[in-house]
Amino acid sequence: HYVFDLFGKQVSTDDERIEFRNKRLGEKYEEELRQALEILRDCDCIFHGGDINNQGVLDALGKIAPVYVVRGNNDKEWAEQLPHELTVQIEGWKIFMVHNRKEIENLPEDADIVIFGHSHKYFEQVIDGRLWLNPGSCGKRRFGQEISLAVLTVDGKDYQVRKILLPE
Repeated sequence: HYVFDLFGKQVSTDDERIEFRNKRLGEKYEEELRQALEILRDCDCIFHGGDINNQGVLDALGKIAPVYVVRGNNDKEWAEQLPHELTVQIEGWKIFMVHNRKEIENLPEDADIVIFGHSHKYFEQVIDGRLWLNPGSCGKRRFGQEISLAVLTVDGKDYQVRKILLPE
């Protein structure tokens, strides 16, 4: 049994379930977190574009699936070991990650997909044959923006992106 702080709220988890323990959470926010976690359970891996806020979030996500993560501007001393940029190969697709797309230093010429964060606002656009994807934020609402995440399905030939809005 492991206790951690997910998206800034206390929850408790083991391999079978995730229970929300912080009674100060509103029911609506609890439901959004449950929905996000259920979606992640069906994923082979998780990409996080930074602003994680604490190691507990990464530990919890790592119990669901392997996590690829970059450090965000709100990730303090605890995250010093996290990379600023990361490139991974998944199902024949080269995926480049960075927190703030304005701070890219080493974008591989052959990167197929760029995943980023920082703005906490969903963005999906193919630019010069490359997918640029910001899944938004599925944690605490920021700046009055929608609560979202993305599911990226890839195989050797094609990819699909599914934008998921969590209820307000």
